[in-house]
Amino acid sequence: MAVPTIRPLAAEDCLTELTRLLHASYASLAEQGWNFTAVDQSVDVTRDRLAGAQGFVAELGGRMVGTVAVRGPKPTGEAYIADPPPPLYSTPGTAILSQLAVHPDCRGLGLGERLMDVAEAWAREQGYVRLALDTAEPATALRRRYERRGYATVGGV
Repeated sequence: MAVPTIRPLAAEDCLTELTRLLHASYASLAEQGWNFTAVDQSVDVTRDRLAGAQGFVAELGGRMVGTVAVRGPKPTGEAYIADPPPPLYSTPGTAILSQLAVHPDCRGLGLGERLMDVAEAWAREQGYVRLALDTAEPATALRRRYERRGYATVGGV
């Protein structure tokens, strides 16, 4: 199999295609009963979640097969997917990683790690000193993956 390429999300990229990628990528998590916005978000929500963020996409054979978004902290009072943001998300110096997704057909290729590498590098280049993300508490495999990268649990529901 060819190696996917990663590039910045471009204005001409199709957000409908990106939203379909998110749905396919998060379907297995939904089957486990976990609540992730990307499971069934609309194209408008995809657009809203990318507002103010730097998106990246992985492509293989002209098809989007992975994505991630990273942005600076939320202003105090700005909603985070209809809720107030977690405190760390509005802390100066904190970048927020979201919408990390790899199409099921491309899992096992290290693409999730590559996407995180790109997002983390972007955050460092912008001067952010920490990166925050969230995931479902029962998602132990995901939590272990993030811990191996140096992330720590700082809150919970």
